[in-house]
Amino acid sequence: MEAKDIKKIKTLLQSSENIVITCHKGPDGDAIGSTLALYIYLKKQRKNVKVIVPDDFPFFLKWLPESEHILLYEGNKEESDSIINNADLIFTLDFNALHRTGDMQKILSNATAKFVMIDHHQQPDDYAEVTYSDTSICSTCQMVYHFIEALDDLNRIDTDIANCIYTGIMTDTGSFRFRSTTSTTHRVIANLIDIGIDNAKIHQNVYDSNSYNRLQLLGKSLNNLKIIPELNTAYISLSADEQNEFNAQKGDTEGVVNYALSLQGIKLAAIFKEDQNSKLIKISLRSKGDFSVNEFSRAHFNGGGHTNAAGGASKLSLEETLDKFISILPNYTKELS
Repeated sequence: MEAKDIKKIKTLLQSSENIVITCHKGPDGDAIGSTLALYIYLKKQRKNVKVIVPDDFPFFLKWLPESEHILLYEGNKEESDSIINNADLIFTLDFNALHRTGDMQKILSNATAKFVMIDHHQQPDDYAEVTYSDTSICSTCQMVYHFIEALDDLNRIDTDIANCIYTGIMTDTGSFRFRSTTSTTHRVIANLIDIGIDNAKIHQNVYDSNSYNRLQLLGKSLNNLKIIPELNTAYISLSADEQNEFNAQKGDTEGVVNYALSLQGIKLAAIFKEDQNSKLIKISLRSKGDFSVNEFSRAHFNGGGHTNAAGGASKLSLEETLDKFISILPNYTKELS
């Protein structure tokens, strides 16, 4: 963070009593980890802080410290709107465009509070008083660590904050195997371990708590795997009926797209999931090398993210969305071959 931004942040924190922290719709480990880490940090400063997230988050994150205090906008709109309208300061974490919050976009767009963005995705919108954006950092959780560091407050990071930060870094780096994991990331992790986290237990809480239905759904996903060998592409589709068959819960398909990407020779992988509630096809995209799924998703599926990991959505039917995806791919023959 630049010195002028640090100074402005300190001024904003000093003058703000009512603070809201929010993240993107469909929160993942980095979104929940970063919001809770910042929440606990600000609570230590005796601020009135609320975490409001657009919708529910996966069961394997509900062990995180203070997660029981998260307010879901979905189902609590009136209460949430009142809190947002009375806020002096709003932190937006792990997203950089207000439409990523779904139904929260309208109330956030009309809020009178000052905004602070902390995010690592590409092409941020210009809505915040302070924008801390760095696409070279592996996760928003690592950015929250550096944010606290910039405020000379690393001594305030206790095991609860450290658990949250470690979880977000671990999940957004694929357990530290993605190339976004830098030597700085490992130094941050070392400091978190020194603070007292149990890294093995955190991994177990997140990755070793599968239900029978979740594994059955994984089997169905892999059975639906299709390959386009001439374009080094693999994709998975899941209809609403298939998800209902195995009583799919929030987060049950987390990471499934990586199985498609793990195939030998594959450069582009995708999973398409029919969502009954939103009436959309939710899309997760992954790539290897320099093929940008961020640009691909922005161009064709109203999404975005990182060069090698992005998301999107389609208002077409599942079959029509798959047809669209397949028809687009020949335009990228050179990049994918």
